[in-house]
Order: sequence, then structure tokens, then C-alpha cells
Amino acid sequence: MAGEEVERGARRTVRRIGIALSLLGGLAAWEALTGYYQLTAGEAAVVLRLGRYERTEDREGPHLMLPFPIETRDVVHVGVSQRRDFGDAEAADATRLAETAMQTGDNNIVLVEFVVQYRVGNPFDQLYRVADSERLLAEAAQAAMREVVGRYTIDGVIGERKGAVASEAAELLQELLDRYQAGIGVEAVELQEVQPPGPVREAFDDVLAASQDRNRAVNEAEGYANEVIPRARGEASERVAAAQGYRDAKIADATGEASRFLALAVEYQRAPAVTRRRLYLETLEVVLPEAEKVILEPGTALPYLPLPAGAERGER
Repeated sequence: MAGEEVERGARRTVRRIGIALSLLGGLAAWEALTGYYQLTAGEAAVVLRLGRYERTEDREGPHLMLPFPIETRDVVHVGVSQRRDFGDAEAADATRLAETAMQTGDNNIVLVEFVVQYRVGNPFDQLYRVADSERLLAEAAQAAMREVVGRYTIDGVIGERKGAVASEAAELLQELLDRYQAGIGVEAVELQEVQPPGPVREAFDDVLAASQDRNRAVNEAEGYANEVIPRARGEASERVAAAQGYRDAKIADATGEASRFLALAVEYQRAPAVTRRRLYLETLEVVLPEAEKVILEPGTALPYLPLPAGAERGER
């Protein structure tokens, strides 16, 4: 009896060990099946533990987590740029056309087609903060574009302010998405087609063509001004420099004459008669540079005056 009891106890122990090993093997297999996963480039996994947010894994490669249902994961593509188109000016669908029509600041209707480029910035917010992130993006983009278009006139939206409209719409859209914690990052907003409604499109085309002609004329005038003004400034600088040189020369001549006069005044005070005679003779040399001069001393006389050649014949 004792031997049979020992044998039955040994069998029970073996069965328990086998059950334990089976459980461990099953748990290992379940862990390998539900707890092991891999992430590729541009992917992120949001891990929940018993339904509560635990962590976000964005490292490329293999990862482990507790088996289901203790932990669960949702994989989101965060490194891929996505695109959403809005509006269609040629659409026959009234809903699509209503999405395209917008009112400008000067109470005109304009048809706007634009594109939003975005990517997931916060995977948890994108999955769990909002019920439908795609719908939220669509409505926020429409609201942002309509608000920005309402700030400008139709000429600005169609023409020269298109870049400003797109930039302001991207900023406003990002503010709206951040306010709702949508987890979406806006990369760019691009205006594709902006045009007035069909019945008035021809008239606006004429206005746009006139605006382009005006801009071209302004550019040509500015180019001409940029060519003429530097040349005129150069000529003005040249004349100013010449005038300054002439002024400096005249000042130098006047200064020299004044110094010479002062020097002569000093000499005249020392010897008035000699200085007066010398000045008289120098003046005659200046006044009659080519005349033949004869100087007679007081008390002397000549029997005749020699005349220049040809004087006898009346030549000059």
C-alpha cells in the first residue's frame, strides 16, 4: 500500500510539472505571438496597458510588450507626408462646388482649390484625442481657408496675394488642430486654382490682364529709373567735383594774389618811388605785350624814331 501511495504521488507530481511546463510554453508562445512586433522606418506604436496609455515607441526594429490583452498596440505612420485636396471649380456636384465657393473681404465670390500637406505629429493624440481626425482636418482646413480669404479682396486672392493667403491659412489651420489636440502637423497649404465664378470669369480675366500690364509697365519704369538715376548721380558727382576743384583753384589764386598784394604793400611802404615805378613797368608789359616800347630818359631827345618795317608803306 505504501508503495502504491508513493507511485500515485509521483505521477501527480509529474502531471503538475507537465501542466506547468505546458502553461509556460503556452505563455511563451502567446507572448511571441502577441507581444513581439517590429517597426519599420516612419512607423510608431502607441502601447496601452489595460486600456490606459503607457508609451509610444518610434524606434525602428524589434520591440516587446506584455501579451494581449494586458497590453495592446496601434501602429501609426508618422514619417509619411499625406495630402488632402479641397475644392473643384468644375465639379457638377453641388456639395463639392459649395466647398469650393468662398466669400472675399469685398463681398465677392471666388472659387478656391487648395491642397493641404500634413503628417502625424503625435500618434496618441491622432488616435485617441479626436473621434475622426480626417473629418476634423477637413473641417478645420475649410474654416481656416474661408477665414483667410475673407480678409482679402478678390483681386488680392486671385492675383498678387495668393502666397500670403496660403501661408496665413497654413498657420491658422495648425493653430486650430493644436487647439483640438489632433496630433497632426501641417507641412504646407498650396493654392491650386483661384478663379471667379463662370458668369463673371471673362471680366475678371480682363481685369487680371490689365493688372499684369500695369505691373509690367511699373517694372519697366523702375528698370529705366534704375538705369538713369545712377548715371545722373554720377554726372552730378562729377560736376560737383569739378565745381569744387574750380572753387579751390580760385581760392588758391585769390589767396596768392592777396599775399602778393600784401607783400607789395610792405615793399611800397619801404620804397614808394621804386615800387611804384616797377609796378608801372610791369603793368605796361601786361597791357602791351607785343608793342615795341621806347623809354626816354628826361632831358634826352632822338633825331628820329625808328619805325617798324612796313610803316612807311602804311602797313600795320
